[in-house]
Amino acid sequence: MSPSRYTYLGPEGTFTEAALRTLPEAATRELVPMVSVPATLDAVRSGEAAAALVPIENSVEGGVTATLDELATGGPLMIYREVLLPIAFALLVRPGTKLSEIKTVTGHPVAQPQVRNWLAKHLPDAVWESAASNADGARLVQEGRYDAAFAGEFAAPTYGLEPLVSDIHDAQNAQTRFVLVGRPARPAARTGADKTSVVIWLGDDHPGALLELLQEYAARGVNMMRIESRPTGEGIGRYCFSVDCEGHITDRRVAEALTGLKRICPKVRFLGSYPRAGVDPADLPELRHGTSDAEFVAAADWLARCQDGRA
Repeated sequence: MSPSRYTYLGPEGTFTEAALRTLPEAATRELVPMVSVPATLDAVRSGEAAAALVPIENSVEGGVTATLDELATGGPLMIYREVLLPIAFALLVRPGTKLSEIKTVTGHPVAQPQVRNWLAKHLPDAVWESAASNADGARLVQEGRYDAAFAGEFAAPTYGLEPLVSDIHDAQNAQTRFVLVGRPARPAARTGADKTSVVIWLGDDHPGALLELLQEYAARGVNMMRIESRPTGEGIGRYCFSVDCEGHITDRRVAEALTGLKRICPKVRFLGSYPRAGVDPADLPELRHGTSDAEFVAAADWLARCQDGRA
């Protein structure tokens, strides 16, 4: 394994690269762009890289399906950190291009819903075609294949373009969530403001099957932060569920919820417990009554005393 190499969804100039460069250790690593999410993660699986940064969720468009599916079905990997990056686009063009001259635009498919209204208002007749990434769209504009690309303004110098319009976004405070992924190992110690991610497969399709899954969290006071269904490829109606919840696997409430899920589901893939980005443990509300580690321990002790005739 190359401990000094991190991969990311490329090419150069993507929001993923910008997110990766916010990590302190990025300054001392070799940062290698890859052509796709699977290629980015496969470099970690093969030992060519120590870690990879990939997008997993956008506040406007939702989950990044390529990442969700690869983490669910590819060789096992673990999430060790998350990064939240504010997202605003610039319309990048070759120098001298005017807005009235733009007939074709490009960008990543996830970008389109975030600029759709702006595009309809300012370039209603422009034809959109998707690119592999926003930075790749900038490269295609540089090559003359499109008139403009929606990308991060920071990508303009890399591709010899200029921002014709900056700070484009239909939704205020739009963010993309990225995850730093490595090979499976012991999770980092809990911080008090953590998140745990898993993928869960239901055993069979029956009334209340999803409710049973949800109750494993609810009964223990574990807050689910995200749940998304993804097809398993085994036929129509066969799904797995990608879930984020508050807490760390060493928290008793989370550990018992995961144990309950493993008991009723044929397959549960643990994707990691890691610090929540931008959250100070001191700012979190107190745990609900009955959900702290001390209360779980006290309940287990009471049960043991009952079993021993000491209650």
